[in-house]
Amino acid sequence: MLHAAREGMGGTGWADRLWRFILAPRSVASLTACQGSSGVNGVWKHRRAGGKMPTAWIPATFCVFEVLLLFVCKPEPDEEKHQLPSSQKLAGNRAIADYLRSNGYEEAYSTFKKEAELDNNEELDKKYAGLLEKKWTSVIRLQKKVMELESKLNEAKEEITLGGPVSQKRDPKEWIPRPPERYALSGHRNPVTRVIFHPVFSVMVSASEDATIKVWDYETGDFERTLKGHTDSVQDISFDQTGKLLASCSADMTIKLWDFQGFECIRTMHGHDHNVSSVAIMPNGDHIVSASRDKTIKMWEVATGYCVKTFTGHREWVRMVRPNQDGTLIASCSNDQTVRVWVVATKECKAELREHEHVVECISWAPESAHPTILDATGSETKKSGKPGPFLLSGSRDKTIKMWDVSTGMCLMTLVGHDNWVRGILFHPGGKFIVSCADDKTLRIWDYKNKRCMKTLSAHEHFVTSLDFHKAAPFVVTGSVDQTVKVWECR
Repeated sequence: MLHAAREGMGGTGWADRLWRFILAPRSVASLTACQGSSGVNGVWKHRRAGGKMPTAWIPATFCVFEVLLLFVCKPEPDEEKHQLPSSQKLAGNRAIADYLRSNGYEEAYSTFKKEAELDNNEELDKKYAGLLEKKWTSVIRLQKKVMELESKLNEAKEEITLGGPVSQKRDPKEWIPRPPERYALSGHRNPVTRVIFHPVFSVMVSASEDATIKVWDYETGDFERTLKGHTDSVQDISFDQTGKLLASCSADMTIKLWDFQGFECIRTMHGHDHNVSSVAIMPNGDHIVSASRDKTIKMWEVATGYCVKTFTGHREWVRMVRPNQDGTLIASCSNDQTVRVWVVATKECKAELREHEHVVECISWAPESAHPTILDATGSETKKSGKPGPFLLSGSRDKTIKMWDVSTGMCLMTLVGHDNWVRGILFHPGGKFIVSCADDKTLRIWDYKNKRCMKTLSAHEHFVTSLDFHKAAPFVVTGSVDQTVKVWECR
């Protein structure tokens, strides 16, 4: 295919040089020489540690920057028809110029700017700032995705050939985190308050009391960037379903909306009168909900930043707010020891759940995949109510986890085992297990059908404040008061 593309582009001049470069074999020394970023270094170290990489792909992956430079070299006169469109050429030239300038290559920058005939335009310079690094990172991620898909394809082909599975692997629905952690990531200067996975890319995001948000690559363990803007502890973060928008809230009493593609704050929302402790983007992506120490829950319009609804009823600090899967209900928990469920359309409190004996720290809705196991675990009690659910989990400072049937307001079960405040809970994506973290420094996996803790991991050296389970990949991430973020592989 590469040779066909070469023929289509003509066999001489810059195109010929480019394809000879891509197809040429590379030594380890030459590969090491063209590593130019922490992201690439991270991937290369990963591959050296035992990962497999098709030899023919190595030069194309690790020398992308060199290839990009070849693209903007001045072509020979008879090759004008192979030029990039002028708009793409301008974008490439400005991106390369920005890279040279921002990395201190002043002489090369001046020469390139002169030969590329680039004028001084601050607006365009800002538009293309960091573009080359973003493209580089995208190429590396796509490369890894291609390799993963190739591996899965080869395994599927082998299964077809052999007439059955190639190995007796554990069902992904039963994958659970196993020690030791894959990565322990340091960078925050204060306790980590929240960790979440990106819904599309292989990155995760952490929030901290140091007023920053950090972006990490969970596959390589590389730090990518820091988002700054809040002036006090960042309490919670939330992606929309596309991963293009990130919402954050802070003790500075604001909510910020970030363009996660450009990593810029595009809107700041004011309206709460105290610490904003929780934020979530609604499933439709049009609204944001927030909870605060001012005892209210507010709904904000993404397009304008206006507050369109306020939910009142809690008597103390509202700790967390989370929408259900279709966005018709929101659940909240509070220092008043209750969990409340609200109808979004009417602002009516549909249910007030009252069996905890201390502050309720966290809540999580049950996905559809968990419903069969919940029905098996609760037996006839749930089935009597007709159409069961929706179901909700809550974790409390009373050291317990409770499961609720929202339609009846009944507590279906109580899980006891943590030795300190429960700080994070969620359902395993497969629906069979519950995963929790607590101030007892542990991460626990619960077989809730049999109401038992099936595994306990000593996760951090201090309180574990947050966790997230990737919806598709076998990874769990945790954050802690010890200022680290840990990535756990599931198998």
